[in-house]
Amino acid sequence: MPLSRLKSVPALLLGALGGSIGSAAVLFRGGSKVDGGTIHERGGSEVFIIKTADRVYGLSRLLDQFDRSYYRGRRVALKANFNSADPFPASTHIDTLKVIVEWLRDAGADEIILAERSGMGRTRDVLRHLGVFDLAEKMGFKVLVLDEAGRDDWVKIKPQGTHWLRGFYIARIFLEADRVVQTCCLKTHRFGGHFTMSLKNSVGLVARQVPGENYDYMAELHTSPYQRLMIAEINKFYNVDLVVMDAMRAFATGGPEKGRVIEPSLLVAGRDRVAVDAVGVAILRIYGTTREVQGGRIFDLDQIRRASEIGVGVGSPLDIKINPLDGESTDVAKEIEAKLREGC
Repeated sequence: MPLSRLKSVPALLLGALGGSIGSAAVLFRGGSKVDGGTIHERGGSEVFIIKTADRVYGLSRLLDQFDRSYYRGRRVALKANFNSADPFPASTHIDTLKVIVEWLRDAGADEIILAERSGMGRTRDVLRHLGVFDLAEKMGFKVLVLDEAGRDDWVKIKPQGTHWLRGFYIARIFLEADRVVQTCCLKTHRFGGHFTMSLKNSVGLVARQVPGENYDYMAELHTSPYQRLMIAEINKFYNVDLVVMDAMRAFATGGPEKGRVIEPSLLVAGRDRVAVDAVGVAILRIYGTTREVQGGRIFDLDQIRRASEIGVGVGSPLDIKINPLDGESTDVAKEIEAKLREGC
């Protein structure tokens, strides 16, 4: 791991011989203001939103809220949502990926690497079908197909302090990159996750299997009564510098590959995965969603509660500051804030 990355993660604990990371590792930079959004370990977090019918314009406005210089000369790992070959909102819209890559390239990123593992299909086929390889060739970014990764491309996370029976393996690129950018969709999840946004999107950088081991980590995840807690725990072990949620359309029921479609026409961005997902849940509640996602306090939902208590993001809806980028977005922000604070 590069020294520059280690300096930014003072609590990182590396196993000297086994290449494993201890369960106490904290892989995020608390209390820094580097790209337009402030995160504190138990303080506030900014989330920017814009309501628009123009995805490219909206994303450009949204990304302008963040400091490009933070990415200059840096190696950037990019995690999108390509779980299946189904079109947006099941998968990242190709225009969303294009705008983010253009922004990073214009910011002076030294290298951009999209890494992905699909859960519903062969990753290479999914990426080819959705035009990712064509875009990569045109724009000059790299694509790492995690299904095909060797054992050295994975880092073992120990099980202590988690609900994973054997721990799990996380893609090395997301630990060694200087910066990590994630873009997710807004969806419910009918296979036990309840919802799939930035926290759940992290499952796609965890190995199903690794060479030399006869064990299916995804089978464990999807049959465990602790699935949602395990999803949250993945996020403890890698840093994210920017999350962009494309909520132009969304699945309010069903998911992850099909469901009842709603059209919020919203784009959301922030540096705190807990805050971004909480805002996403609030949006789903405005439109009406599944019983599991609609009921109770948002910060009592398993993914958000567990991620918050282990330090991935903010601890309360009162810590989230929503910044609308125009008048129409201001009205939506008020609705979101009302949903976030229900029961507080």
